[in-house]
Amino acid sequence: MSIKKILVSQPRPTTQKSPYYDIAEKHNVEIVFRQFIKIEGLTAKEFRQSKINISDYTAVIFSARHAVDNFFRLCEELRVSVPDTMKYFCKTESVAHYLQKYIVYRKRKIFFAPSGKLDDPQLVQAIIKNKEEKFLYPISDVHKDNVSVLDENNIPYTKAVMYRTVSNDFTPDEPFDYDMLLFFSPAGIDSLKKNFPDFDQSKEQKYIGTFGAPAAKAVEDAGLRLDFAAPTPEALSMPAALDAFLTKLEQVEGTASSEVSEEQE
Repeated sequence: MSIKKILVSQPRPTTQKSPYYDIAEKHNVEIVFRQFIKIEGLTAKEFRQSKINISDYTAVIFSARHAVDNFFRLCEELRVSVPDTMKYFCKTESVAHYLQKYIVYRKRKIFFAPSGKLDDPQLVQAIIKNKEEKFLYPISDVHKDNVSVLDENNIPYTKAVMYRTVSNDFTPDEPFDYDMLLFFSPAGIDSLKKNFPDFDQSKEQKYIGTFGAPAAKAVEDAGLRLDFAAPTPEALSMPAALDAFLTKLEQVEGTASSEVSEEQE
């Protein structure tokens, strides 16, 4: 197969049970986890400049694990005691479970969206039922979530930038010998262009896959070729989409190879 080395622009999985390892073995490819971007938390001094008093809020909306980490980090640095009565509304189930790193998980105060979307009906209903709360929404400086559902339902919320996304630059001696690049955010595409301003996808014969509509749009806006995107009804995760793409590519290349052999005969 023409693809031998794949860059996944995410942190290395914390468990060997990751489906990426199964894909590497199944398709005989090397998968490297190397982020194009990195997260930097705002300092307590920087956050104070926003004039937001965390103690004024009784509920928090979390869209990512980074938001969870930086919320509790800032609370500690600012010496804010998070009350047991605080309610948490999470964009995904994994983010909800991640809260166990900081608090005792109680179903009566933690809610999440089964679909992984902020406008999920189940999460929206939970927020509406608790609209008497005062919501804090920790975000990054490049926050792109559509919060119109909160505005439409007159939910009292305040966005609080608690961390920033910056390019995780490649070093001059760091090889960039990947056959495929997988992106999960527009910031990753920005970092690619920043690190490799003369990047020529066709000349270098690199495939690109994305997860999420924003990342897919960023690839197209950058004038690059998008070879596959997830999620789809058939592949709800990036590993599933990657497996399907590699399988299809193997079939196409196998057919082409067979045709060449027949012509030579």
